[in-house]
Amino acid sequence: MDIREGLTFDDVLIVPKRSPIVSRSQTDLRTKLSRNITLNIPIISANMDTVTESGMAIALAREGGIGIIHRFMAIEDQVDEILKVKRSESVMIEQPYTIKPDMSVAEAKKAMAEYGVSGLLVEEEGKLAGIITRRDITFEKNNKRKVSEVMTKEVITAKDGLTIEQAKEILHKQRIEKLPVIDDKRRIVGLITSKDILKMEQYPHASKDRKGRLLAGAAVGVKGDYLERTEALLEAGADVLVVDIAHGHSENAINTIHMIKKAFPSCELIAGNVATGDGANDLIKAGVDAVKVGVGSGSICITRVVTGSGVPQLTAVIDSVKVARDHDIPVISDGGIRNSGDITKALAAGSSSVMVGSLFGGTDESPGKTLVKNGKKFKMYRGMASFYASLGRKYREEGAQVIDSDDLNDYVPEGVEAMVPYKGSVVEIVRQLAGGLRSGLSYCGAKTIPEMQENAEFIKMTSAGYIESQPHDVDVM
Repeated sequence: MDIREGLTFDDVLIVPKRSPIVSRSQTDLRTKLSRNITLNIPIISANMDTVTESGMAIALAREGGIGIIHRFMAIEDQVDEILKVKRSESVMIEQPYTIKPDMSVAEAKKAMAEYGVSGLLVEEEGKLAGIITRRDITFEKNNKRKVSEVMTKEVITAKDGLTIEQAKEILHKQRIEKLPVIDDKRRIVGLITSKDILKMEQYPHASKDRKGRLLAGAAVGVKGDYLERTEALLEAGADVLVVDIAHGHSENAINTIHMIKKAFPSCELIAGNVATGDGANDLIKAGVDAVKVGVGSGSICITRVVTGSGVPQLTAVIDSVKVARDHDIPVISDGGIRNSGDITKALAAGSSSVMVGSLFGGTDESPGKTLVKNGKKFKMYRGMASFYASLGRKYREEGAQVIDSDDLNDYVPEGVEAMVPYKGSVVEIVRQLAGGLRSGLSYCGAKTIPEMQENAEFIKMTSAGYIESQPHDVDVM
C-alpha cells in the first residue's frame, strides 16, 4: 500500500517574493465565488445554525463577502431570512411591505416591529392609497384607530424608471425619507429610501446583485423537501444555493445536483464537501458551479476521529484545484481557518474563497444568546453533525414520534457542541482578516489573488519551525 503525505496549513509557509506593492490598498481581493458570481473579498460565512442567518449574511455582504443561510429551519423561515437580506438595502425595494387602510394602528405597530421597518405603504385594491410611518403612530394612544385615519394621504411619488440621482434630488428637495415608485395606474412598483442610498455610499465594496441588492446564499439538503425548498429560495431571490452534506462524494449528493440542475438549469449551485480530486471531478461532471472542499478540518468536526476518514486541508485543496482548474470551476476551502495566514495559504493553494465558521461564531451577528460563565461572555457553537443538531434535524424531517421510537444510542455524532468567547461585531473580524490577506498578497509580490496563485511557493516546516513562527521567549500581554 502506497501511503501519501498530507499537509495542512500549519505544516507550510509561503516563501516571500520581491514585491512591487507600496501600499496594501493597491491589492485587489476580488474573486469568483462560483462560475458566474464574483465577490469583493474571498470570505463566506458557514451555513451553520450557530453562524449564519440574515444578520450575519447582511454584515458579510456589506463587507464584500457572502453569507450562506443554514437550512435547519422550515422553508418559510429560510425564505424570510433571504428576504431580510434582500430587503436590507437595494437601489429600489421591489416588494415593499404594505398594509390595508382598514387595519388598526396596533396591527401597523406590530407589522413594523416584525419586519424591522419604520414605515409601510398603504395599499387599497392594488393601488397606493397612502403611507404610514412610525412618526404617525408613536404617540397614538388609541390603537384601535384605522390606518386610513392616521396615514399620510398626499404622498410624493416617482414614476418607474427614474435614476438614483433623480431619486436623491426628490428626497432632498421634498425633505422626505421614503419615495414610493408607482406605474401609470398608481400600482406600487417599489420603494426607494434615503437610508438605502446612504448605505450604498457607506459600503462601497458591498457584494450586490444586478438589482443593487446584497448577495445572499442558502443551503439545501439531499433528502425530503429539497426541490420544494430550492424553488422557494430561488423565488425569494437567493443568488446561490449550497447542497449541504458531510460526505459530498456520494450518490445522494450527485443525484441531488442532477435533480436541481434539471429543474432549475440557471440556478447557481455549489456542492460539497469533498476532499479529493476524484470527488471534485464527479461533482463538476454532475453540473456544479463551485466545489466545496474540506472533510474533518473544522474546529467542532470530529469526522476524522469517529470515521478515520479525511484529508489534511491543504492537500485536499491542492488535489481538488488540479481537477477544477481544467473546467474553470472555483474551489471553496471550507474548514480549518483560524487566522488570516490560513486564508492566504488556502488561496495560494488554488482555492478561490474560504468558508469560515468558528471565527464568526460568538459574534453579535451570529444567531443565539450570549451566556455568562465565570464572569466571561460566551456563545454556543456547534457542528451540524453534532448530537443535538442531528436530533433536531431528524425531528424536523420525520416528526416527534420518530425521536420517541429511536434509540438515542443509534446516533453517532460527527461534531461537538461548544462555547466560544463572545467577540463583538463580525465586521471588525472580517476587516482584520481582509487586511492580513492584503499583506499576504504583498509578501507574494502579487496585486490580485490569481497573481498570488501563480507566484506562490510553499515551504514545508518542522515542528521547530512552527514554534519559531509563534510569539516565543516572551510573556504575551
